[in-house]
Amino acid sequence: MPGVDDGAQTPSDAALALDHFRAEGVRQIITTPHFTGSLTHDAARLEERLAELDAGWSALESVVTEDAARHGSAMRMERGVEVMLDVPNPDLSDSRLRLAGTVFALVEFPSLRFPPLNAEYAVTALRHSGWTAIIAHPERYRNLDEQLSTLAKFRAAGGLLQVNAGSLFGDYGRTAAEYAQAILARGWADYVSSDYHARGEPGVRRFVTALVAAGLSEHAELLATVNPARLLAGEPPLPVPPIETSQTEQARPLWARLLDQAWRPGD
Repeated sequence: MPGVDDGAQTPSDAALALDHFRAEGVRQIITTPHFTGSLTHDAARLEERLAELDAGWSALESVVTEDAARHGSAMRMERGVEVMLDVPNPDLSDSRLRLAGTVFALVEFPSLRFPPLNAEYAVTALRHSGWTAIIAHPERYRNLDEQLSTLAKFRAAGGLLQVNAGSLFGDYGRTAAEYAQAILARGWADYVSSDYHARGEPGVRRFVTALVAAGLSEHAELLATVNPARLLAGEPPLPVPPIETSQTEQARPLWARLLDQAWRPGD
């Protein structure tokens, strides 16, 4: 959505972004510009922000129409937002604040830090309102512990997890890569996302290609195709199996062995 945050700034940026998605085989997209949750408790500021998003969406619709005419096939484009949980109880009753108008809401916490106590309360509060929280890029949080205990609490409260495709390859640093690997190994990731800001490449194809090459085609299919399609249909994700490793292989890092990437944790 052009001109609404730190992503695409112009319709031309958005058009180029669609070209990059097409090159990776992507044909269905949900836009998730940044949105501050506390705005839902301030009617005037909420109206102002939604008007900005509506304008960006209208501009994107024109880009999508032109893209379809140029390529002879249309992208499926749905809207949503990434809700910053600066308050634990945002009002997401407006369908524009949920993913494709479904019960699913993409959320994140301020400053890439989980609240020190009861972080799962926001997940529970949203669930009581009828919405299912999807935690965006949990592997990138600065205060995530090695046991992933906060993520375990999110899952127990009914929250889902979405990992950034680029995190697996060190795009957000070594620590995020190691946490992404741990989340995937445990079978805790429900979706993989581009988290694309109209710069560089979306990275979904790289993720899928690496998992398929490692013999994890079922995982790739669930994370990148099946579960996203179920989300668009308003259905919960299917479980993604954990990735097992034998005791004799423990000495070599799991993802160095499976993916055989040039980048290694610690490089």
